[in-house]
Amino acid sequence: MNTSNAAADTEIIKEGSQATFTSDVIEASRQVPVLVDFWAPWCGPCKQLGPIIEKVVSEKQGAVKLVKINVDENQAIAGQMRIQSIPAVYAFVDGQPVDGFMGALPEGEIRSFIDKISSGKSPDDIAADQKLAEAATAFEEKDYSVAAQIYAGLVKENHDNIAAITGLAHCQLELGDIEAAKTTMSLIPPSKQDEDAVRQVLAAIELAANPVDEEELAKLEEKLAANPDDHQARYDLAISLNNKNERQQALDHLLHIVRTDREWNDDAARKLLLTFFESWGGSDEMTINGRRRLSTALFS
Repeated sequence: MNTSNAAADTEIIKEGSQATFTSDVIEASRQVPVLVDFWAPWCGPCKQLGPIIEKVVSEKQGAVKLVKINVDENQAIAGQMRIQSIPAVYAFVDGQPVDGFMGALPEGEIRSFIDKISSGKSPDDIAADQKLAEAATAFEEKDYSVAAQIYAGLVKENHDNIAAITGLAHCQLELGDIEAAKTTMSLIPPSKQDEDAVRQVLAAIELAANPVDEEELAKLEEKLAANPDDHQARYDLAISLNNKNERQQALDHLLHIVRTDREWNDDAARKLLLTFFESWGGSDEMTINGRRRLSTALFS
């Protein structure tokens, strides 16, 4: 074995070129992920990015490698990678480019990017994570049809992708198709039924199955105004209000029942609150606040 080549192969950070790209990047990435930093001496942002990315890669102690390519000296490879602006960083895993970014990102974002790449996931898993992120962004922007298409594609590729299944069901609920959401959730195996994301969607489906009847809601409000101690009216009103996304009012009504008559109807108000919390999601501010207020009501 050529000892100089063996030493070179163990380098975590190195200068690359057109001639060494196959060995330094393609072949090396079959062992550990390799980041390729396309830069130039005249590029100001490159000078900002370089030290940061080298620092983070060094901290990984060989879990990921970095190859720096001077685009002025290696225009052919820059052209093949369709580099249009620099700095540009591409991540290679198993010989394939799987992710990348352009510009001098803050250290925190660079660290998150490298953490993801060095996680040991396959290119397919990394690509799936990217699609999940795209779908989540579309969902947050209320573009439910686009999000649903992305999630559906992921489910088609992998029926065990719980995040994609629950994401698709969420979209279907937002689009008003409860039956489709139920069908989607039927793909969840019994062993995964207790996961938080799964329980959240199942709770949301249960609540969505009770559509809001505005006339009935008005009657419930009238009954409650006439008799504030009518817990059944208050309970039913909370369900309707939650389905209208009037979550604060629904929460207040159920907490009122818990405080005044906790044992009413076999602890129904507290149980419904827990169902609400699951449907809203554990990290939702309303859930966090609601759990705190419920605890106060129960133990004060």
